Amino acid sequence: MTQAEQTDVLLQGERVCKVFGPARARHQVLFDVDISVPAGQCVAIIGASGSGKSTLTRILLGLETPDGGDVRYRGASIEGRAGAPQLRMLRDESGIVYQNPFESLDPRWTAFRSVAEPLRLRDRRIDDETCERRVREALTLVSLDPDEIMWRYPMDLSGGQAQRVAIARAIVTGPSVLLADEAMSAIDVAARVQILDAFAAIRARNPRMAMLFVSHDLGVVQHIADRVLVLHEGRVVERGTVRQILETPQEDYTKALIEAATL
Repeated sequence: MTQAEQTDVLLQGERVCKVFGPARARHQVLFDVDISVPAGQCVAIIGASGSGKSTLTRILLGLETPDGGDVRYRGASIEGRAGAPQLRMLRDESGIVYQNPFESLDPRWTAFRSVAEPLRLRDRRIDDETCERRVREALTLVSLDPDEIMWRYPMDLSGGQAQRVAIARAIVTGPSVLLADEAMSAIDVAARVQILDAFAAIRARNPRMAMLFVSHDLGVVQHIADRVLVLHEGRVVERGTVRQILETPQEDYTKALIEAATL
């Protein structure tokens, strides 16, 4: 990372550790993990199931508390009582896309209501016309026809359509940080291309947005990420640009992930 990129870091974890379980059944899942996510870049966190990817990202977004280390947003710690304002800022300025859209979308809500919810929570005074306009813009950005999709329920959508509705919900407020946590692992191969195109369009619209992309699949990561961090059993075993990781991997674990790539 260049000096200019380092000074423009939005989200940063320093020596992050996490332990689960009581003393006699203590299980450490993260070991002194360092990660920096600059504005305008997509940093992919890759690794097999159980490597600590989701735990790390939940800590980075303030959804879990680390047992060691520090998380900083816009240069200030989000930890402890003094970090509460910074944590609120991070949550207000971030969006999350989860693995399975049919679990993350309320089955009783139309696509319009799901995408509109973050707007109404942020500004309860928002008028209906403005809300609908912004929902339409978000759906269009992820290549969905608002007139066709807005009044459908999740059960009426394909997996790819439902995930793009979930993405629209995550970006409708214009977040500074976007987390995609295994956002394509529950989607078929054909729909993955649509999801990748949606993320590319979002990044083009908001070039200063920082993105965390969690995956076990380097085949997908190569199409979206700028930098890659490889986690194995809670430790960073390799990091670098996508090209460095794909062309000159140093670790056998990374080489195995490359060989297993699907797209």
